[in-house]
Amino acid sequence: MKNIAFILFMAISIMSCTQQPNTSPDYKIEFKKVSKTSVFSGGDSLSHWGGSLVKGEDGLYHMFYSRWPKAPGWVWVSHSEIAHAVSNSPFGPFEFKDVALPVRGAEYWDGMCTHNPTVHKFNGKYYLYHMGNTGDGKIVGVPGKHRINWVHRNNQRIGVAVADDPNGPWKRFDKPVLDITYGDSLAYDAAMTSNPSVCLMTDGKILMVYKAVGKKTPAPNYGPVVHMVAIGDTPTGPFKKFPDPVFTFEGEHFPAEDPYIWYQEGRYRAIVKRIRHEGKKRLFSLVHYDSEDGINWNKAKNFEISERIFTWEDGRTQQFTHLERPQVFMENGEPVALLCAADTLDENKVRHSFNVQIPLKITKTYN
Repeated sequence: MKNIAFILFMAISIMSCTQQPNTSPDYKIEFKKVSKTSVFSGGDSLSHWGGSLVKGEDGLYHMFYSRWPKAPGWVWVSHSEIAHAVSNSPFGPFEFKDVALPVRGAEYWDGMCTHNPTVHKFNGKYYLYHMGNTGDGKIVGVPGKHRINWVHRNNQRIGVAVADDPNGPWKRFDKPVLDITYGDSLAYDAAMTSNPSVCLMTDGKILMVYKAVGKKTPAPNYGPVVHMVAIGDTPTGPFKKFPDPVFTFEGEHFPAEDPYIWYQEGRYRAIVKRIRHEGKKRLFSLVHYDSEDGINWNKAKNFEISERIFTWEDGRTQQFTHLERPQVFMENGEPVALLCAADTLDENKVRHSFNVQIPLKITKTYN
């Protein structure tokens, strides 16, 4: 009888353990309605793109974003600069304050273009990660019908600027914080590195996921376009690169772009722009990945987030040509806003772009 009682006790104990809820929840990420005051546009003169947000000690919300002259066309790769705007609310309205990372000369690795910022506060300092490049500064083609400047595109590298205050001044460096892999034509980042996303790891190191272009296909496009992982001992490096691409889909040359990563409740999490191909069409959406270690990523349980759609406060639902460059803003330990770049095309196929702050609804479920 004692043996039977012991066996029953053990069975109940095991069942009790296995039925305990997982302390690392699955997230379902949804959009709440968006206010018109959450739109930050450059009007008729400037194209706006890719905002990232941090709260300063002054109590203000500081947005860092890309902008360039609108008239020549979509010339971000050669003419973008990272600017700075402020607001009393993470949902705007925002007002332009200054240019954080201006042009500083073709002799610098990031001297002609700064783009796609992501801003973070680590241990009392502010870190503004970004893409930078140099080149000839030329607009290829005619205004409104430009072609990509491949010199600038293939000179893209990842940098970081550091400040004690989001109002600056920002210290820039003479070398990228993450350069290409030289001397190995088969490396996934042999051609360029770009679009960093970073977060603080549980051991105090810095996790980076970045866009990489290899040289396995011919110049000037090169390819494939993938995402890689690197880990730094400090926010300014050095960073150790890991060998395997993430966010991949079998048979696809350019499957994803613009991840934003963060750590919360036992997992690294990512919102990613998914690119899928149907014939000659490229279709975009926002999707959700998670990871136990930040190195190996899997589709999250609730993978799909949005097909470039959100609803305005007046109830009108709109689908945009692009809704991308996702940047999560955390407050009091919770994701409260998703900053995205959005655009529409008018009847003349002129692109009108803006930054938008989308309120988030996070539903947590436990296994």
